[in-house]
Amino acid sequence: MVTGIRHLQRACLAFGFAWLAMIDGAHAQGDRSARPGDFDYYVLTLNWSPTYCASREDGANDRGRARNGDDGYRFSDDRRNRRDSGAEQQCNGTRPYAFILHGLWPQYERRGWPESCRTDYRPWVPNELIDRMLDIMPSRQLVIHEYKKHGTCSGMDPRGYFAAARKAYNSIRIPDEFQDLTKPLRVGPDEVRRAFLDVNRNLTPDMVQIVCSRNRLQEVRICMTKDLQPRLCSEGDRSRRLCNYDTVTMPPIRGGGFGPQGGPTQRGDRL
Repeated sequence: MVTGIRHLQRACLAFGFAWLAMIDGAHAQGDRSARPGDFDYYVLTLNWSPTYCASREDGANDRGRARNGDDGYRFSDDRRNRRDSGAEQQCNGTRPYAFILHGLWPQYERRGWPESCRTDYRPWVPNELIDRMLDIMPSRQLVIHEYKKHGTCSGMDPRGYFAAARKAYNSIRIPDEFQDLTKPLRVGPDEVRRAFLDVNRNLTPDMVQIVCSRNRLQEVRICMTKDLQPRLCSEGDRSRRLCNYDTVTMPPIRGGGFGPQGGPTQRGDRL
């Protein structure tokens, strides 16, 4: 009986330590704790907006099929998409969003990244700052989410973080062939990477990652130093294959009437 109680006590103690460890590491995908400013480099993430919009439509169609008894279709981002009323502006508006700024993500050199870091202040993004970012981040919810999840780990307040994000975005030239896409384009992931390398001579293949979803181009990720200069992605990131298709589709750009990159014809630092 005593032995059984001791085993139970040890089990409870072990569970308690495991629970504390889980809480302590809940905001870091890796070996380090998620502390603001404690990271090694950034990943600039450029999202192909038409793929996001096509995926939303897939989700709506999948939900319709599920309601009709087909339980084989589900869209993983459905809950987020239903919350994001800004998607109407992005997908059904007049501005032709192409490669948009998804985010500027702090990363660890080894094993993952920090996220949702605890700060001494409320991670609140002022409305005027959100409005200024909508030319390259076409959703209020996206702007808020990116600061709470990633910006809090940069060690900067919202104004500093989004100034850095815009500077990083503006430092990368988008290839001409992707700036005014009026019909679907079938292209290999390596071709997309090569197109970026051709117009950004300071980039090398190991600095650029191509991500796809449902055989569509989803985003281009570019690794950068804390000073926002291109750098090699970590060895772990380089070994990850983020697109398993030989060719992917780039859905055409929607809307019209603004600059070819989805923002004003002349891009500038508006912060």
